[in-house]
Amino acid sequence: MWTMSTTARDLSGAPFLVAVRGGRPTRLPVWFMRQAGRSLPEYRAIREGVPMLKACFDPETLAEITLQPVRRHGVDAAILFSDIVVPLYAAGVDIDIVPGTGPVAAAPVRDAGAVAALPRLEPGQVGPVAQGVRLLVERLGDTPLIGFAGAPFTLASYLIEGGPSRNYEHTKALMHSEPELWHELAGRLADVALTFLRAQLDAGVDAVQLFDSWAGALSLREYREFVLPHSATVLGGLADYGVPRIHFGVGTGELLPAMREAGADVVGVDWRIPLDEAVRRLTAAGEPPPVVQGNLDPALLRASWPVLEAEVRRVAGEGRAAAGHVFNLGHGVLPGTDPDVLTRVVELVHGLEP
Repeated sequence: MWTMSTTARDLSGAPFLVAVRGGRPTRLPVWFMRQAGRSLPEYRAIREGVPMLKACFDPETLAEITLQPVRRHGVDAAILFSDIVVPLYAAGVDIDIVPGTGPVAAAPVRDAGAVAALPRLEPGQVGPVAQGVRLLVERLGDTPLIGFAGAPFTLASYLIEGGPSRNYEHTKALMHSEPELWHELAGRLADVALTFLRAQLDAGVDAVQLFDSWAGALSLREYREFVLPHSATVLGGLADYGVPRIHFGVGTGELLPAMREAGADVVGVDWRIPLDEAVRRLTAAGEPPPVVQGNLDPALLRASWPVLEAEVRRVAGEGRAAAGHVFNLGHGVLPGTDPDVLTRVVELVHGLEP
C-alpha cells in the first residue's frame, strides 16, 4: 500500500489553499475534475468487476483511487473519489449508477407522496466515506483533500427525470407548476448534501466543492427563484468550518454572480467563457475580485502539444485577473485522455507565474 505520510499535516503553504483564500502561492496550483477516473489504467484495474457504488463505500478502495492522480500527476489537490448520488443511495433511495448511462432512479420523484417518502441522511450512513477520508488525511502528506457533494438542483434533476436528461422537462414543469412541492424537495436535498459534506469535514477534508452540474439548463430568473436559496443553505451551513467552499456548474456563464451569492468562496468556471470575462461578471461594484477555478476545455487535451500549450498559457493569463486562480478544466477529464498529457500539463502550469 502506498503511503505519502502518516504525520500531522502542515498545509499553511499548500499552493491550492493559499490560492483559494486569495493569497499568492509559490506556484499556480492545478488539479482536474474527474482526475481519479477512467483516464488512468490503474483506476480501470482497481475498478474491474467492482460496481461504482461498491467502490465508493469501501474505504481502502476510495482512498487508493483518490490518491492515484496525486501519485501520477503531482496535482496540488486530491478530490475525494465519490459520486453525486452517493448520499442518496446511502440514505436508502433506490438509485444506481448504470454503466454507459449514469445515475438512474428506480421510481422518479414527481408528486407529493414521493417527496414525503424520501428518507433523510444520517451521518452514520456515510461512515465508510468518512473512514476513507480519515485514511486519506493520514496518507496525503502536504496535498490538500477536497470533499464534494451534488447541489440540490442537480440531485433533484436525477430524481425527477429518473436519470440523465437533455431538457429537464419534468424538472422544470414541477418547478413552475408546483413551486411549493419543488421547494420541499429541494430543501430535503439541501439537508442531504449538507449532512454529507459535514461528515466529510468532520473526518478531515480541507476544502469542499458543491457541484451543481446541470444548473446551466436554467435561466437566471429560475436559478434565483428555485435554486439559489437551497444552494445557499448548503454553503451557508458549512461556514463555521472555515474551509474554502467552491461552487461549480456547467454552462453557467449567465449564473456566475448568483452562484457566488450562494456563499461560494471560489467560483468554478466552465470553458464557454474566458476567465477574465468571468471575473468581470463576478465583480460587483465596490467588491474585490473573486477567486476562480478553471477552465481549460477538456476536449483540448486531445489536441497537439503546441495547441494545448498555447491554451494552457491563455487560461493562466486570463486567470491573473482574479484575486486567486486554481487551474483546472472546464469540466471533467474525458475517459480517453492520455494520462501522460495531464502530467505534462501539470508540469507546464507549475512553471507559469501564479
